[in-house]
Amino acid sequence: MTTVINQPVAGPSEPHGVAQAKGLFDGPILRQALRDSVRKMNPRTQVKNPVMFVVLVGSVITFIEAIAHPSKFTWSITIWLVLTVLFANFAEAMAEGRGKAQAETLRKMRSETEARRLKPDGTEELIAAANLSKGDLVVCEAGDVIPSDGEIIEGIASVDESAITGESAPVVRESGGDRSAVTGGTKVLSDRIVVRITAERGHTFIDRMITLVEGANRQKTPNEIALTILLAVLTIIFIPVVVTLVPFANYGGASVSVVVLVALLVCLIPTTIGALLSAIGIAGMDRLVQKNVLAMSGRAVEAAGDVQTLLLDKTGTITLGNRMASTFFPVGNHTEQEVADVAQLASLADETPEGRSIVVLAKELFDIRERQLEGDHAFIPFTATTRMSGLDIGSRQIRKGAGDSVKRWATELGGTVPPDLDVIVESVSRAGSTPLVVADGPDIIGVIELKDVVKQGIREKFEEMRQMGIRTIMITGDNPLTAAAIAQEAGVDDFLAEATPEAKMALIKQEQEGGKLVAMTGDGTNDAPALAQADVGVAMNTGTTAAKEAGNMVDLDSNPTKLLDVVEIGKQLLITRGSLTTFSIANDVAKYFAIIPAIFVFAYGLKNNPLGALNIMKLHSPESAVLSAVIFNALVIIALIPLALRGVKFRASKSSVILRRNVLIFGVGGVIVPFIFIKLIDLILVALHAY
Repeated sequence: MTTVINQPVAGPSEPHGVAQAKGLFDGPILRQALRDSVRKMNPRTQVKNPVMFVVLVGSVITFIEAIAHPSKFTWSITIWLVLTVLFANFAEAMAEGRGKAQAETLRKMRSETEARRLKPDGTEELIAAANLSKGDLVVCEAGDVIPSDGEIIEGIASVDESAITGESAPVVRESGGDRSAVTGGTKVLSDRIVVRITAERGHTFIDRMITLVEGANRQKTPNEIALTILLAVLTIIFIPVVVTLVPFANYGGASVSVVVLVALLVCLIPTTIGALLSAIGIAGMDRLVQKNVLAMSGRAVEAAGDVQTLLLDKTGTITLGNRMASTFFPVGNHTEQEVADVAQLASLADETPEGRSIVVLAKELFDIRERQLEGDHAFIPFTATTRMSGLDIGSRQIRKGAGDSVKRWATELGGTVPPDLDVIVESVSRAGSTPLVVADGPDIIGVIELKDVVKQGIREKFEEMRQMGIRTIMITGDNPLTAAAIAQEAGVDDFLAEATPEAKMALIKQEQEGGKLVAMTGDGTNDAPALAQADVGVAMNTGTTAAKEAGNMVDLDSNPTKLLDVVEIGKQLLITRGSLTTFSIANDVAKYFAIIPAIFVFAYGLKNNPLGALNIMKLHSPESAVLSAVIFNALVIIALIPLALRGVKFRASKSSVILRRNVLIFGVGGVIVPFIFIKLIDLILVALHAY
C-alpha cells in the first residue's frame, strides 16, 4: 500500500459583515434621504434640535416679511434659510438612511419557520417559531434553520452563520462550553442538537441588531447632550444680542430690516455643527457596524474613545491562538534536517494546527514534501494517556510528544537519552515555548519548539496605543515566566498571568479607582462579571448568552483583536465632533466681518460710517454681503456631510498633538475658508445680478 501525502493550503475566507459599506451617496439612500429631508421639516421634529429650530422660525419670519414687502433680496434670504434647514435634515437623513438599508438587509434574514419543540414526554411537535417561549427546548438537525436564539444543551453540530457574520466557513457549536450559543436565522449543516430558547419573540439577536443599526430610537449620548445644551445656550445668547441692535439703530435715527437681523442671527449661531451633530453620532455607529461590531448604545462608542486601559487576552488577540513550530533542535550526532524529516513523518496525519505547522516548517526549511509511505503503515493518534502521536511503517516506529513520555517510550525500546536533550527542553520551556521530543524508535532525534506566535504588526499597534496614552495589559492563564516572555515580545505595558475571573475583576476595579476607563473582551460565562464591570465590554458572538448580555458591544466576527478597532472608531467619533464644532464656531468670525458692516451701512449709509473699517472683505453692497454669508452658511453644511459621515482621519498621537493639529486645521481653517468663499459668492452674485 502506497500513500501520497500532500499538504493543502487553506486560505481564510473573507468576512463580508452584516451590512456592506454603502457608497457615500448610494442612489437609493440618496433618493430616500431627499424625501426624508422634506418630511423632517415638521416643527415637532425640528424642535429636538434647538439650533435648527431657530433657523426654521427665522425662515417663517422672513417668509412673512417677503409676502408683506416683496423683493428679490427678501425672497432670496427666505429661500436660502429654508435650504439651510433642508440641508441639515439631509445630513441626518443620509446617516439614518445607511442604517435603514442595513436594517432592511437584516429583516430579509428573518424567516417564518416551524420549530420542532420537545414536549415533557420527549416527543416532538411542530409549532411556528413565533409561538416559541423562553425556556422551550427545540430539536434542530442538518438542513434546519435555528428558529430563535438559544443555547445548545445536547449535541454538537456544524452551523452556517454567514447570514450573521458574513463568514462563509461553517463553525462548530456544542453543548457545555463557551461555544454553546446559537443565533436564530442560522442554519444547521450537520448532526443533531437540542437548543434551549433564551429569547422572547421580538427580542432576538437579529431584532436587536435591526433596532441598533436602524437608529430609529437612538438615544443621545451624554457628550452629545452636553454639546446640544451648549449650542442651545449660544443660540439663546445671540438672540438678545441681535435684538438689541434695533434700539441702537433707532438711537442713530435709522432702522434695520427684520430680514437682515434674522440673517445675522442665523449666521452667528452655530448652525454648521447643529446641522451635523446627529449625523456624526449615527455615522459613528455605522462605522462600527461596517467592522461587524454592534454597540448596544452610543454611550459605549464614546466610552471607547476615552478608554485609557485595554485588557487583552493573549490567545487570539496578541498571539495567533495556536502554538506553531518555529525551530528544530537536533540532539546527539543528528542534524536539523534529520529532525525535520522525522518530525514531518510523525505529523502527516496530525490535523491540529500544531501538527500542520510542523509539516509546513519542514517543507519551508528543507523542501520536504509529498511523502510516499511504502508498504504497510499506520498513523498513531495522540491520546491523553500516551501524550504522543506518530507513525508506524513496517517495523519502524516514529513518535513525537511530551519529553517525559517520549524518553520513557524510547528507553523501553532499549534506547538511551542524549545528554543534551534535557538542556534543550529546559531552554525551550524557559523561553515560554512548548518542547516536543522526536524519536525514531529507540533513537531520540531532537526537539521541536512550538511557539506562541505573536501576530505580525501587533507590537506597532501597541506602540500607537501608547502614543495615545492608552495602557495595554495582557491577560493569560500561562505561568508568569511564559507570560513575561510573550509580553516582552508583544510590547504590552503589563500582564496578568494565571488569570482567574476574580483576578480580572479586581484588576478592572483597580484601574477604574484611578479614574481610568477600561475596555476588555470576553466570550465565556466566567467573563460576564468582568464584561459588565468594564466601561467597554466587547463580547464575542461565538460566546455564551451571559457574555453577550453582560457586554455593551458584540463582535460578530468573534475576533478579539477588534477591540483595537473599536477604540480607534470611538476616538475618531470624538475627534470628528470636536473638529467640526471648532470649525463651526470659527466660521462665525468671518461671517461677523461680512454682516455687521453691512447692517450698519443699512443704518448709517456708506459715507462716514464709523464701522466701515470692519468691511475688510470689501463686499459689493450690503445686500450682497448678507446674502453671500447666508448662502455660505447653507452650502458649508452640504460640503461637510462627507466628512461627518466618514469621520476625520484618525492618526495615533497624544491628545495634545491631536488637539493642536485639529485647532490649526479646523480652527484656523474655519476662520480663513469663509473669507475666501463669501467673497467668491459675492462676486458671483454681482455677475449674475442675483439680488
